[in-house]
Amino acid sequence: MVFKWLIRFLAYLGGMLMLLIALAYITGYSYLIKGVRLSYLSGHKSANIYDGNDFDTRKVANSNYVSALPQSYRFNKVPLSQALVNMLQKTQTTSFLVYKNDSLVSEFYYLGHNDTTKSNSFSMAKSITTLLVQQAIQSGKIPGWDTKVNTYLPWIKGTYANELTLHHLSTMTAGLDWNESYVNPLSITARLYYGDDVVKTLQKVSVVNKPGQNYIYQSGATQLLGLCLSKAVGMSVSEFASAQLWQQLGAEMPATWHTDHEAGNELTYCCFNAISRDYVRLGALLLHHGKSLKNEQLVDSSFIALATQKNKVAWYGKSFWVGKSAGQDWFMMHGTQGQFIIVIPKSQLVIVRTGHKTEKDPKSKIPACAQLYADETVQLFGLSSK
Repeated sequence: MVFKWLIRFLAYLGGMLMLLIALAYITGYSYLIKGVRLSYLSGHKSANIYDGNDFDTRKVANSNYVSALPQSYRFNKVPLSQALVNMLQKTQTTSFLVYKNDSLVSEFYYLGHNDTTKSNSFSMAKSITTLLVQQAIQSGKIPGWDTKVNTYLPWIKGTYANELTLHHLSTMTAGLDWNESYVNPLSITARLYYGDDVVKTLQKVSVVNKPGQNYIYQSGATQLLGLCLSKAVGMSVSEFASAQLWQQLGAEMPATWHTDHEAGNELTYCCFNAISRDYVRLGALLLHHGKSLKNEQLVDSSFIALATQKNKVAWYGKSFWVGKSAGQDWFMMHGTQGQFIIVIPKSQLVIVRTGHKTEKDPKSKIPACAQLYADETVQLFGLSSK
């Protein structure tokens, strides 16, 4: 009797599940199925730094040339401060690397992560996309940052669509009808992440406010920027990144970039997957004003200077976040869950931190953990010349 009841109950559950799946497809919410599979059914509550193993991705190839990351004479010999250790543990850090005067002074891995583990950059990819657009401008593929978005995406719509430029997309002043949310599974941000057609998603978005007037952080803006880049250069963003950036940096390992489906478009607002040592190389490029470690100018130095200064708000420039520690200005690439590449020019420092959690500051747009990483690292390494 109990066995028959159990069979009926399971059949009922199976039927309900099939009905829900059918409804999801009928109502346009089929991306939720992928979201549940890649998060909850994988033991996570949301996107995670290793989900590049489960998404469709495109390779960002490196070359045979690998730039050196020499170890300092005091490599891993300077104890991290207790405040820094506590924060690294609290935020479930997976890697913490410090690069000073062109040498690694610290390289620590935790929780099973190692020097060959790729992790998701999340929104650090916004900075990468902006750098790639600048390279396309330098090569003549794009006329300039004032180029209209509808030059490449004629379907962009809204009252102010004809005023929207690449500059507006990069500075988060696009004026899109976009509600950025990482917790609402029905949000457009979730649809963009788990959906299988970023173009279709963005074609529903309008430019409803005058571009250039107000800063509003919108992932859709950088996704539009990536679509413009691909159209302008006539190849995938990953192919362009490989040729113009990753190979020239001397990356140690190939990277990958999430795509919306197999052979689809890259999620250029997020989801660049690389090892931490290659994130250091990217930070070194920024530290050296756009020059690679073999002294080749990959990105115009004047653009690096402009992009890493505040624009409409005190904490954000042209896809880079800005801050200050011990009187020293710094800037960073920032991804959710605490992915950071922090560059402190005066102290010749690059900090790379990857992990599972972040620590917010209710009084600041700069996460409390990022501020502490910068403050403590300056105290440990920034006040000396070696």
